[in-house]
Amino acid sequence: MRTQVGIIGAGPSGMLLSQLLDLAGIDNIVVERRSRAYVEGRIRAGVLEPGTVELIDRAGVGERMHAEGLVHTGFAIAFAGRRERINLSASTNGSAVTVYGQTELQKDLFDAREAMNANIIFEAESVSIHDFDGSSPKIRYHRNGREQQIECEFLAGCDGFHGICRQSIPSHAIKEFTQVYPFGWLGVLADVPPVSDELIYANHERGFCLCSMRS
Repeated sequence: MRTQVGIIGAGPSGMLLSQLLDLAGIDNIVVERRSRAYVEGRIRAGVLEPGTVELIDRAGVGERMHAEGLVHTGFAIAFAGRRERINLSASTNGSAVTVYGQTELQKDLFDAREAMNANIIFEAESVSIHDFDGSSPKIRYHRNGREQQIECEFLAGCDGFHGICRQSIPSHAIKEFTQVYPFGWLGVLADVPPVSDELIYANHERGFCLCSMRS
């Protein structure tokens, strides 16, 4: 197979890139090692910055986000027994964030790509990339017991920090700047009425807490 852009990873970044490329008339193929159901079911963050919302709109997949998402024009800080609201919109010429679960955005992107007959290869095994520093990078993978190869003009690694693309970059070509914080994070999901209409960042002698509503 041949394509202009080979995309590794069918998460939100890979699917949004695929959608934008397709709208621009650029052929692309997405390769994903998991099933569609698995990718759709992954729970991730759900706060979208204004620039991201604009990009989703440009991709033509923002209708449900605007209908069901929660727009936050501010947030609260709780500290030393006090709670103060920070008005984001007043300080950013009206900008706001939108709370919309990544799981829902993932579904919207898959539905949009399916409607455009996108070429998405799910459950690809032993994915590897080759010659990505040259003019004709290649993606190889196994499916149904056979090795397959995709020849590309460009390769986009959208498979995250632990994905094969980052692992394939030679160590001498990477500069890492790391700051390790001695903290852990515990997330608790509860099907209860929201404690607030907006996010609350709370500081306590026992640690830090972020309170959010259902999304």
